[in-house]
Amino acid sequence: MEIFLRYIHFISVFAIVGSLVSEHLLLRSTMTRAEIGRVARIDAVYGLAAVALLAAGFTLWLSDIGKPSAFYSGNWIFHTKITLFLVIGLLSIYPTIFFIRNRKGQPSEEVAVPKGVFFCLRFELLLLVIIPLLAGLMAKGIGLSVD
Repeated sequence: MEIFLRYIHFISVFAIVGSLVSEHLLLRSTMTRAEIGRVARIDAVYGLAAVALLAAGFTLWLSDIGKPSAFYSGNWIFHTKITLFLVIGLLSIYPTIFFIRNRKGQPSEEVAVPKGVFFCLRFELLLLVIIPLLAGLMAKGIGLSVD
């Protein structure tokens, strides 16, 4: 079971990175509603991957599968990693709402993409680059408080 959960967690990370990079590469200052619809589908993959990552991660953290929960709970790097992930999730709300609201209508109609959507996606990617470093440090036990 532990291997399965770690695999889901690992694959979810790749899906999140792939979908965010795809969204960023497809984003332009003006897009047709059809193009926005495609990006919205990619954004849905991102959302599903984030839910899968959280489900697997919380199960690994709070269950007796694998390392004891104290290994995670007592580590400030783990809490930093979770906080960054939550910030990324909050940043994703604005682009997601924009994509959902603007995907329907005449497929060839052009829509201006707000600069805030670009900012949010780029900031998400920046923060996402930091999380694997934190995960590697955490896996080595760095940041674990020793009483």
